[in-house]
Formats: sequence, structure tokens, C-alpha cells
Amino acid sequence: MSVESGMRPGLYAGHRFLGWLSGVNASAAERPRPVDVEGFRAAQRLAYDCVVAVGKEMQEGDSELEVTERLQAWLDAHGAPNFLHRPFAWFGEHSRFSGYDSFHDFHPGDRRLKATDIAILDVSPIVNGYIGDVGYTLSLSASPALRKAQRLLRELREEIPGLFMSSRSTAQIWQAVDRRIADAGYTNCHALYPLSVLGHRVYHVTESKDSGLRLPLRRFGVNWFSATAQRAFLSHGLFKEVLNPDHRGSKLGLWAIEPHVGGAGFGAKFEEILVVEDGRAYWLDDEVPHLRNIA
Repeated sequence: MSVESGMRPGLYAGHRFLGWLSGVNASAAERPRPVDVEGFRAAQRLAYDCVVAVGKEMQEGDSELEVTERLQAWLDAHGAPNFLHRPFAWFGEHSRFSGYDSFHDFHPGDRRLKATDIAILDVSPIVNGYIGDVGYTLSLSASPALRKAQRLLRELREEIPGLFMSSRSTAQIWQAVDRRIADAGYTNCHALYPLSVLGHRVYHVTESKDSGLRLPLRRFGVNWFSATAQRAFLSHGLFKEVLNPDHRGSKLGLWAIEPHVGGAGFGAKFEEILVVEDGRAYWLDDEVPHLRNIA
């Protein structure tokens, strides 16, 4: 069901004041520089290497928290301890975001992976100041339901650059993707995210000594964003940098786009960076794992 047809929007999205904030002084057009494009591509490739490597080692009985710890350990071992947000892992129905009432519901927990589960891994390492925010969906066993959802996601991936090159506003792009998902018979799960984000801008950020500061997750469950990320939010304005139904402003720049669809008992998504220039929009890299072997 689409948001337009009555679906409950994401936490705090649609609030009149936050909708106003998302349009006030919307970020100035930032035309990507070639050096930045290459930096983001390297960060994104490292992020994909991480989720694929950890995904291959996942086993029935693993918990979401255990997998997130492995994701972060892999990034630490490969020279990328800093992050936009801590790694996420969602298994089975948790990957669909049904019935969530608070931010805490989004956090990975003690849920154990079943052989038939569809799972989502999401990491966002910062490499030399560049953010590589990716989402990756997998299953331990062959899943016709996942394959079908991945075909829709591949179609969305093909269509989204054209939407950005069209005369549509960012809010209209959000609505077009929402309708496309509903017409295909799926739920729009990114409508359930905090602020209902289809995507968000990414930047080159300045790392500092406290960039990798991590509070214990089990005690401080809301501490999912790094000090670097929190400074970036304050600098650029969180509510102006997310692509949601209320966003107004330039389409130029680099966007981490993350369409998320829900089927019966599962969710599936991809997340990768879209580069939007004058008269051109293209994915940062076509060598991405979620495009492989999708018939």
C-alpha cells in the first residue's frame, strides 16, 4: 500500500514542522568533482566487499547483533573503523519493518537467523573522508520470493536515474517510486524509516580523533551514528539532506539511494550512490553484487 493510499508514514515524517525544516534553505547545488566521485567509489566498493564477505559466512542461528559485530570487525581489519552509522542486520520479518513504534525497533537485536530467512545487511564505512553507504539483501537458501523482489529492485535501479534527469522534484521522485512499488504488489518499506527516506546526500567529511568513538550498544541503543556523522548533520542540516515526501531543493550532488520493498514476511533493498550532475544522472558503479545473477 502506498503512502498516498493511507499507509502510516515513517517515524516523525509528515510532521508539519519537520516537513517545513526539510525545505528551509535546502542545500545548495553541489556539483560532484571527479576526485570526489573516485573517492566515493572506493569507499562503496569496500562497503560491498564487507557485506558480501560477512554474508558468505552467515549461518543459521546467528543473531543480528553477532552479525553486526562481524561487519564492524571486518571494516576495522580493513582500515575503515569510522562510519556514518553502525552496521545494521535485519532478519526475516524484522527486515520488513512491520509494526515499528520507536527508533529502538530498528536496532539489530537477538533475533536468530533461520534457514529460510531473507536478511538485509547495511554498512556505511568512511574511507579517507568518503562515505560508502550500502545495503545488501541475501538468503541462506534459494528464495524465489527474494529473486522476484530483486527483479523489481533492478527495474527501479534502471528507472531512478531517469527520474532524477526529468523535471520532477525530489518529492515527486519519492512519490513515483512509491507508486511503482505499490503497483508491483509490494509495500514501500522505506516509507516506514525515520523521516521516510528514499535516500540521503553523502559528502566528503572531516574525520577527527573522536570519529570512531563508540558507546556500548546494549546500554546506549540509540547511539548508531558516529561523531563525524553528527557533526555533518549539524553542518548540513539533517532535515534538508534526506530525500523524502517533504524534501524541496536541488537534485544535484551525490545521493545514497535505498529503495526498500516488503513482501510476505520479508523485506529487500539495495543501497548505492547515485551521481547527479547537470544533464546527467548515473550510478557510481555498475560492478555491484546485487546485480549479479538476477534472471
